[in-house]
Amino acid sequence: MAPLTPRLVVPIDVKRKPWEQKVHLHNRWHPDIPPVADVTEGELFRVEMVDCTGGRVRDDESADDIKFLDLTIVHYLSGPFRIVDAEGVPASPGDLLAVEICNLGPLPGDEWGYTGIFERDNGGGFLTDHFPSARKAIWYFEGIYAYSPQIPGVRFPGLTHPGIVGTAPSVELLNIWNERERKLTETSHESLRLCEVLHQRPLAILPTSESCLLGKIEEGTAEWQKIATEAARTIPGRENGGNCDIKNLSRGSKVYLPVFVEGANLSTGDMHFSQGDGEVSFCGAIEMSGFLELKCEIIRGGMKEYLTPVGLTALHVNPIFEIGPVEPRFSEWLVFEGISVDESGKQHFLDASVAYKRAVLNAIEYLSRFGYSKEQVYLLISCCPCEGRISGIVDAPNAVATLAIPTAIFDQRHLGFADFVINLGYKAKTSGAWTKIEENSGCSEVHLEIGWTPSCNTRPKWNRGTIVT
Repeated sequence: MAPLTPRLVVPIDVKRKPWEQKVHLHNRWHPDIPPVADVTEGELFRVEMVDCTGGRVRDDESADDIKFLDLTIVHYLSGPFRIVDAEGVPASPGDLLAVEICNLGPLPGDEWGYTGIFERDNGGGFLTDHFPSARKAIWYFEGIYAYSPQIPGVRFPGLTHPGIVGTAPSVELLNIWNERERKLTETSHESLRLCEVLHQRPLAILPTSESCLLGKIEEGTAEWQKIATEAARTIPGRENGGNCDIKNLSRGSKVYLPVFVEGANLSTGDMHFSQGDGEVSFCGAIEMSGFLELKCEIIRGGMKEYLTPVGLTALHVNPIFEIGPVEPRFSEWLVFEGISVDESGKQHFLDASVAYKRAVLNAIEYLSRFGYSKEQVYLLISCCPCEGRISGIVDAPNAVATLAIPTAIFDQRHLGFADFVINLGYKAKTSGAWTKIEENSGCSEVHLEIGWTPSCNTRPKWNRGTIVT
């Protein structure tokens, strides 16, 4: 018999605000947020979700919505779902919940997304010391492909995935989170640096009742007030999974999540059409509304059998991810290396963050030679299917990180770009002049139109020139 159509458990109307949806959403982690539906083990069910901001970023050419975004709202999640077996017995603490991603994609009629650079004083990003101002690129989808008017000459297949899949924490685990993150925020800020830059972002995002959405629990009640002051933010990944942003977690993948409360209380959200490893601009994936079609399996006693605690309690575990067989195929890459020596020339000891920062900066510097602004390249590296690696972590004093960018994402038909990127001897047009290319690329003349206004937020202004071969 043919499989049944997935049961829709959370429908989304993108014209409505998150708190106006037919099925309640939430944007915090807490054991007392009530489930919105029961799901039976083995059942195929469909979950729709808003984008991480709940529709506050618009499909237009202004980055003001990114610049002034209220970050206390993120992320809006669909769920929680109480997972039960065929006899109706719910998952129990100590079990392992296997969540299979059977299908996913953008919501029909809402096939677009965005990538942003947060303002330094409102979120920032990995390179906020180099890119302190808000920027935005809009992406449109054509089946599996995405393109952006703000980054012309680029088109690539998306490896679509949920940024967030997680289970609810127990009271004990929630207290562990809040205590350790509170202690971090009490550290002397002047002593903490990331990649030799004095920290410019909050060290941790502590519970706040501001913009708190708790599903079925009515705002303003005593119950809401208690939970809102305890509930953990959804920004970082933790023991429950959560905001792991694993770009390869697409069709056919499985997530093995620890169960901390009865029923597991599974939630998901933060859909991405595509993302580069590290999501370096922070709002760095192609954020979108979307749907997941899922199946769950309860592995009784699975936490003890399959997960090894690393910490003081049995709660200090992490999920296991099984990557599916579906992903874009690329055969040619440009690989940029970084070592743990910062921009000032200072040596750091096996610092992978510094090394990855240098790899990203090296990629930006190189690609910006070919007509793109550095802001454009930063946005592109954040969301295209590039591969980040820690290549070396033992050879003192330098950690080595690499960033590999597939050359096929550059649309040769539009720009003739791939030829002179792959062949390092080629030179691109510079301001006020064009350069003869010495090697024969098989064409006599290519008309080149590339460029972007310095603000990166308005319609492109083209730099026109001719490359002669």
